[in-house]
Amino acid sequence: MIVVVDFGSQTAHLIARRVRELGVYSEIVSYQGALKKIKSMEKVEGIILSGGPATIYFKDALTIESEAFELGVPVLGICYGMQVMGHELKGKVKQGSAQEYGGVKARLNSCKLFKGITGVQRVWMSHSDQVVKLPKGFKAVGNTKNTKNIAMSDEKRNLFGVQFHPEVNHTENGMKILKNFVFGICESQKNWDKAKWLRREIKDIKKTAGSDRVICGLSGGVDSSTAAAMVYKAIGKQLKCVYVDTGLMRMNETEQVEKDFKKMFSGSLVIVKAEKQFLKALKGQIDPEKKRMIIGELFIRIFEKEAKKWGKVKWLVQGTIYPDVIESAKSHDSAKVIKSHHNVGALPERMDFKLIEPLKDLYKDEVRVIAKKLGFEKHIVWRQPFPGPGLAIRVRGEVTKERLDRLRTAEAILREEMLKYLKIEDTWQTHAIYVPIKTTGVKGDERSFEEMIAIRSLESKDAMTGDWTRLPYEMLAKVSSRIVNEVKGINRVVYDITTKPPGTVEWE
Repeated sequence: MIVVVDFGSQTAHLIARRVRELGVYSEIVSYQGALKKIKSMEKVEGIILSGGPATIYFKDALTIESEAFELGVPVLGICYGMQVMGHELKGKVKQGSAQEYGGVKARLNSCKLFKGITGVQRVWMSHSDQVVKLPKGFKAVGNTKNTKNIAMSDEKRNLFGVQFHPEVNHTENGMKILKNFVFGICESQKNWDKAKWLRREIKDIKKTAGSDRVICGLSGGVDSSTAAAMVYKAIGKQLKCVYVDTGLMRMNETEQVEKDFKKMFSGSLVIVKAEKQFLKALKGQIDPEKKRMIIGELFIRIFEKEAKKWGKVKWLVQGTIYPDVIESAKSHDSAKVIKSHHNVGALPERMDFKLIEPLKDLYKDEVRVIAKKLGFEKHIVWRQPFPGPGLAIRVRGEVTKERLDRLRTAEAILREEMLKYLKIEDTWQTHAIYVPIKTTGVKGDERSFEEMIAIRSLESKDAMTGDWTRLPYEMLAKVSSRIVNEVKGINRVVYDITTKPPGTVEWE
């Protein structure tokens, strides 16, 4: 196996997932007690040190004992992991003259790690510190305009460090770098596939649930649908799927969910109309975290009410995936909270259920692979991500029915025009945001002072990083024209061209 040592990085699980994509089993361990744990494991063929938000030269910095570099096992340090390696092996780390975030051009020089991919490459950066003095035995094998030592190697001991993130989709040839490490340097063999994972998870669900009744929060998205299908495959009629029409859904969404799943779950689908309840609970709320908490609480109370109608229900199934967990800092004490997620951080402390979350260690693209294996139709497999709190977090400020209706119409226009130019799988996520900021415009030769719609579109593979989509100008022009003409109260459309990071997928 390849062991990933987690220093609280937002991408630690992404590193492990990338190794699994290569067909090699990987496992994550916390930096706390990592050396002892690694020494107790069998067949550790390589170690990868993740990035992290800490500063290595501060007191009580997160680190690993220098003995980890003397085990005779190849080690790759990524970002903060490279700084840990540099610091522990008596190099010097300090803050650089310039910070680097997002895409950066770098020159990679010849070494085993960069076999076949030397030269100028686009890499993904997220750092302010850097290794300014290399440890003894290392040589510099890469640089950028602002970072002299973007990569270092000690080929005699098979120790390597990169300041950038090869695990993210937006690093050019990132997977080739990991492939060189896993197969070329660690000499690992393929031993991991999704079909085996699916069979094992279904078996585990059956064992966990036993003869208990289980309820599932079904949204119609690929995550909750896949989770529900796995549980249904494991326990059949012991599962009841509850779809809550919150009034925060996209246009015609409830009708589509009913059409897709009534037959699939053989009478086990219940649809609850709850628009009035959610709008009442959200009245006057403008803070996005409070919105999430209110929605998460109300969801659970509705599930509990439905469960009581059925009898004693012990388990709640959720389509939580790993980006939900990591952005809510649930996987590691040192991870930083980005925002609460409906499936994770926004759950109330008191609830009558225990959780079954079969997808919690997978990313969206992995879930789609599982969905295909379960036989889902293409429009479900490629349904664009939609947040649990729905349009409530795409309406900036207070959520009202009027604002929701305007946003719903704008979303429908955006989707309709997008599908004339692109396939649904061509973008990771494309959506509209209602922005209650008034700007001056002209309508019918008269001054208008109305609000705006923002458009957000990202290309991504796993939602951990993303680049803004270069949508066709003709499409954007058509969308803008239709929205300002067809959506009452809107006189301006803007396009968000922020990458992730520093931005997130949603605005709230």
